[in-house]
Amino acid sequence: MESGIDSKSKGEKGTILVTNDDGIQAPGLNALVSVLVSTHRFNVLVCAPQLEMSAVSHSITWRQPLRVEKVEMDGATAFKASDCASLGVSSVLFPSVPDLVISGINQGSNCGYHTVYSGTTAGAREAFLNGVPAISISYDCYGGLSFEEFEKMLSLINIIVIVPINKNIDLAAAKACLPIISGIIAEIKNNTYPQGCFLNMDLPKDVANHKGYKVTKQGKSMMKIRWKQITSHGQPSEIEHHLLFRRQLSGCQVDIDDSDHKSLQEGYISITPLGVLTHPDKDCKAYFEDWLPNLIQQHQSHNPLLD
Repeated sequence: MESGIDSKSKGEKGTILVTNDDGIQAPGLNALVSVLVSTHRFNVLVCAPQLEMSAVSHSITWRQPLRVEKVEMDGATAFKASDCASLGVSSVLFPSVPDLVISGINQGSNCGYHTVYSGTTAGAREAFLNGVPAISISYDCYGGLSFEEFEKMLSLINIIVIVPINKNIDLAAAKACLPIISGIIAEIKNNTYPQGCFLNMDLPKDVANHKGYKVTKQGKSMMKIRWKQITSHGQPSEIEHHLLFRRQLSGCQVDIDDSDHKSLQEGYISITPLGVLTHPDKDCKAYFEDWLPNLIQQHQSHNPLLD
């Protein structure tokens, strides 16, 4: 993508737009904003949804006007709305386009195939589509639990769990991001930051004792789900005209090779360059390049009127 921003002089603060999909009250976002503001090195803007919008990916508001409300956030200019990344970089809500968009910090990791569903990753991808450097940040921690521990707890009790907030954990996660954020801003100001990707960063559960920062590749890890038919009282439904179904976790597909998820589980902060274009396996492309002409030839031989 070509950059949609002009480089600022080295003497000026970098402008960062923070967004997320967990909502403007989410502890991860507030911890990140607090840490960024405390450095006095950045102008911090915030545009985040009023409510949690997890796993909505690139869902957009199209037919209805978009309502935006200004909110108080110490040291930052903040608004709550949907379609946050797109609106935030448009130069309509804020007086200028930010140097960098950060989407996060999300509660829970976003590795492998999860980046397709993730609203956190989509926030960074949306900025990238608009020519603005971006990074999505997710934390493999659910109130002190790793994803695997959280998944096991859900499978045992099968109810909605309210995850406790631990501000110290979120602040530690935000502080671990600072070297990367500061380095990106410096590269942007020097006009040396690459424009062909955005970054997806995942922080390990024990982020205070992480093993280091590691550039990784996107793997194929993902949660496995199953569906259970229920009633409004949680029991199997027998009413034919009104069927209810609930997702249930049934396991997790993990990578065995060097990938974002594996590096995260080993205790590294994984940093994965991502793009927008899909790149199918080479074997698939070769297969269909051979398959399509044969299919058309066979079809035409049985249907000569189509020639």
